[in-house]
Amino acid sequence: MTYLAVALVSMLCGIGGYELLRRRTALAAKDRAQEEARQIVQTAAREAETRVKEAKLEAKDLLIQAKAELEREQKEKTIVLQEQERRFLQREELLDRKAGGLEKREQDLSKRERELDRREAGLQEKETACAQALREHREALERVAGMTAEEAKRHLLAEYESQVRIEAAGLSKRTIEEAKENAEREAREIIATSIQRVTRDYVSEATISMVPIPNDAMKGRIIGREGRNIRAIEAATGIDLIIDETPEAVIISGFDPLRREIAKVSLERLMQDGRIHPTRIEEIVEKVKTDVEKLMIEEAEKVIFEVGLADFHPEIVKILGRLKYRTSYGQNNLYHAREAAYICGIMASELGLDVKLAKRGALLHDIGKAVSHEEEGPHAMLGAEIAKRYGESEKVVNAIAAHHEQVEPICPETVLVASAEALSAARPGARREALESYVKRLEKLESLAVGQRGVQKAYAIQAGREIRVIVKQEDLSDSEAFQLSRELAKKIEQELTYPGQIKVTVIRESRYVEYAK
Repeated sequence: MTYLAVALVSMLCGIGGYELLRRRTALAAKDRAQEEARQIVQTAAREAETRVKEAKLEAKDLLIQAKAELEREQKEKTIVLQEQERRFLQREELLDRKAGGLEKREQDLSKRERELDRREAGLQEKETACAQALREHREALERVAGMTAEEAKRHLLAEYESQVRIEAAGLSKRTIEEAKENAEREAREIIATSIQRVTRDYVSEATISMVPIPNDAMKGRIIGREGRNIRAIEAATGIDLIIDETPEAVIISGFDPLRREIAKVSLERLMQDGRIHPTRIEEIVEKVKTDVEKLMIEEAEKVIFEVGLADFHPEIVKILGRLKYRTSYGQNNLYHAREAAYICGIMASELGLDVKLAKRGALLHDIGKAVSHEEEGPHAMLGAEIAKRYGESEKVVNAIAAHHEQVEPICPETVLVASAEALSAARPGARREALESYVKRLEKLESLAVGQRGVQKAYAIQAGREIRVIVKQEDLSDSEAFQLSRELAKKIEQELTYPGQIKVTVIRESRYVEYAK
């Protein structure tokens, strides 16, 4: 019992101590909570006070900004109103001036109307007086002339009719002359277009050919014992073989390009074969003649195909091919015929004529030159006989015969053939005589341009019809480049003689180049 009581008392004491401890702990926790709450309240109060101050400052700033914005808007509106007021005042002044001007004009108009009325009245009086004087004058004229007004009218009409006929004849003459001038101008344009679309380079044929040889010892073999080989070559080919001190070369001289070509090819084949003696020379020459004839036929067929024609008699093709080795003033006749066919075809197309007929006549216009050294007579008539013999049409025959005005043309295509032949022969660079003057003119043209200030380079193009001048960008401005073109054109007009006109093009450009590395 005693232990139980002690245990009970101990338990009660423990419970009481625990309760006391719990209360103290709760009181301490409560005090801490109150302290924390007090601190939180103080912190919140300080933050609230700070935010209130910040809000007041922000409100003050906003108020200041709003005030400044309002003042700015008011100032802008004031400026706008002042500008509008100024414009209104200007308009009002303008309207006042216009009103004054209108009043002055009204006064002037009134004054002019009164003056016009006065003049009209005076004119009516004068008109009445003139009519009376005219009647009296007419009556006097009728009495003096012894004819009525109707008779005089008929007489005047007859005089006017005669005068009008004279004037009409003069007008008709001027119209015809203008038409001729326009026709000549259009013809020049067509000719210039035709030449510009056909650009062919010619190499002037010479009277000698040079054959390279492997070594100078070959010269002795070509000459042969006592000169029998060289005499055999000259006899077989009909040309002169010149063997002099020219190193590793033999010169073939002769005025016949066909014979020179046969001699050249024969000599080359003899040197390749190595057997050079009279019998072998004759064999090689005969073989080369056959090969060259085949080559001429192939060249003629090639030219016929290039100009777009066909259906030629084989003999005409053969004769046409012989023109490959015929020249006029250094101009190859076959290529001259081809170019004339091109030019004639273009002109016929521009004029709406028969293009095939024009090309055919131009291509065959010089075939008489292939036999002119064998037969007597002008080459135009010889060519016409050949064309007629081998079935060419009457117009083609006439075009061949009339291209040097030895017969009258029977169709427009004949006239075109003669024109195309003259253009191809006379254009700069085609023949030896024209080439020298042509080159000199181009050199003079370029030298005139290069001699100007600020010019870097100059090029004569389009057969001397245009000069392109490249100037230094840093030396000349655009206006100065324009002035240079005018001055150069005037200088060319003063110092050069040339057909047609020359276009002066001045080029000034800026180029900027950089490299990405």
